[in-house]
Amino acid sequence: MRERKKPVQLSQLVDMYSPAAVLEEVKSIFVCSYSIRDFADVRAVYRDFLDLYGGRYPGYCACNTRYHDTMHITDSLLAMARLIDGYNLTHKKLPVRLAALGLIAALLHDTGFIQNVRDRKGTGAKYTLTHVNRSIEFAKVYFLKRNFSGSDARIAANALLCTDLLVPVENIKFRTPPERTVGLMLGSADLLGQMASRCYLERLLFLYREFREGHVAGYSSELEMLRKTLGFSRLMDHRLAVTLENMRRYVRVHFKKKYGINRDLYRDAIRGQLNFLENTVLNSPHKYRKLLRRTK
Repeated sequence: MRERKKPVQLSQLVDMYSPAAVLEEVKSIFVCSYSIRDFADVRAVYRDFLDLYGGRYPGYCACNTRYHDTMHITDSLLAMARLIDGYNLTHKKLPVRLAALGLIAALLHDTGFIQNVRDRKGTGAKYTLTHVNRSIEFAKVYFLKRNFSGSDARIAANALLCTDLLVPVENIKFRTPPERTVGLMLGSADLLGQMASRCYLERLLFLYREFREGHVAGYSSELEMLRKTLGFSRLMDHRLAVTLENMRRYVRVHFKKKYGINRDLYRDAIRGQLNFLENTVLNSPHKYRKLLRRTK
């Protein structure tokens, strides 16, 4: 009897532990719709992102938040590229500059957690409640250094606001429907990238520590963080479907075209994580740490 093949999982498509592999995949997706020449700015910002998070960017310390780290950014970046690709396969393509800015905004969306060299107290987690506005300020200065236009900075700032759970999307002053689409995509990519990550549950313990330093109320222990993740996931599912206007539907289009897989692998991965959390981890709360030490 022929053995039934296991379904392909999201984590099998790209080595998310390799920033170089992620960039290569993002580039291969981008050139399906645009010229490789138009990827130059994305590649340059990617180098600066790696330098910034690695402590090699002038004036800044290395990233020291273990949840909002390099992997979170690359998770979000790749999700953003897939959303753009799925959209382009479904509609008239996004303008190339807008697509590139969407990817660049993904790279910069959590720079507000990075401390400057004069800021040595604690970690960047202390900025949890203000990090989006700090990210926007960083992006404005960075764009000036890169000689990007004021319009570029405005588009990126609006996209970054879509990652702030406390900012009503209807209050963001988009100038065109495509700019709005890119903003909603970034808000979606931020959530999809982290919640579908192979190591999402393990990393929640790091998020608890960030919340504690950042004075985020409502979490008294790691275990409470894990328990409340189930409710949080339901809220984020509603945000993805309603507030962010179901932009996540475009990843399924991407997977079908690129891999011949007619499934939303992000949704599958998120469901798998939550099932393991609810049915295994939280059923044995006395050994939750041991259960979260899964293999790579």
